[in-house]
Amino acid sequence: MNGKKGIILTGAVVGIIAVLLVKFGNPGNMGFCIACFIRDIAGALGLHSAGVVQYVRPEIIGLVMGAFFMSVAGKEFSTKGGSAPFTRFVLGFIVMVGALMFLGCPLRMILRIAGGDLNAIVGLIGFAVGIYIGIIFLNKGFSLKRTYKLPEFEGYLFPGIIAALFVLLLAVPSLLIFSQEGPGAAHAPVLMSLAAGLIVGALAQRTRLCTVGGIRDLILFKDWHLISGFIAILATALIGNILFGQFKLGFTGQPIAHTDGLWNFLGMALAGFGSVLLGGCPLRQLILASEGNIDSVITVMGLTFGAAFAHNFKLASSGNGPTLNGQIAVILGFIVVLAIGYFNIEKSANVELKEGVEIETM
Repeated sequence: MNGKKGIILTGAVVGIIAVLLVKFGNPGNMGFCIACFIRDIAGALGLHSAGVVQYVRPEIIGLVMGAFFMSVAGKEFSTKGGSAPFTRFVLGFIVMVGALMFLGCPLRMILRIAGGDLNAIVGLIGFAVGIYIGIIFLNKGFSLKRTYKLPEFEGYLFPGIIAALFVLLLAVPSLLIFSQEGPGAAHAPVLMSLAAGLIVGALAQRTRLCTVGGIRDLILFKDWHLISGFIAILATALIGNILFGQFKLGFTGQPIAHTDGLWNFLGMALAGFGSVLLGGCPLRQLILASEGNIDSVITVMGLTFGAAFAHNFKLASSGNGPTLNGQIAVILGFIVVLAIGYFNIEKSANVELKEGVEIETM
């Protein structure tokens, strides 16, 4: 599974599952979206009051548990943390602001392209530009410092809380908030969504699937290994969408998307820039958190609170386009991420990234 065949197989499976989830009820071009699903869970817990995006997404629960079980089985579960935790929280918060400006995480960006949404190609260009800016900081010696070994029990808390959330969903759903209309009310059956998440989480854990890592390695080393997984997602989802009649080519009339090219570009550029400094995209952060990485748990908390804040203060875009508050937030986000990048450069470091040097994704 660690070879190219493994990551291509993983991408193909993710693409097929994403198409099927839409076929059986998920919103259009949203078989998987880490940012959107975390936002929905935040709403279900009452962290924001946007009534159309409130639902406990079993896909996220499955992702976490699948990655957790796989990491334990593969003896890769390791509790560690202490690498600039509050900075990671802030970066996670800002990445979510950028994603909700675009209306999707990097994974949904690929799925939107596979559904014929040309706005997502603009987002992809912005995402690549943001990653390139992040690479400049990596080359200059950017670092959030080392992690430290922590008590093992600490690592079990995150998957434990996620498992408890699933029990709550099944046993006491009255304590949660559910959308009656809009994207939050559109979802595949619970057990199907959970199974999909378990499969994707397990495969992503084994193959280190990461959009940021794929584009970063391609730019730095001309290495196609990681990005081949996302090419496989694109190809299989494209074929599946055509077969199921879910493909619609164009800029307008796309599900849960807007046509403002500038802010689609800037939103994903911000998400890409922040994700490089974090060491992985939102999907990768969720997988790492499931493996016992407490710094990634803090990042996921930043993503969650970023989603809640974005909807409480009208930063998130809608099908009608971006809001003024959201545009201001994205600009401020760039300023903050640039400052984080600059002030975390090791001034004495002489860093030169060369082909064959592995950059660890946290």
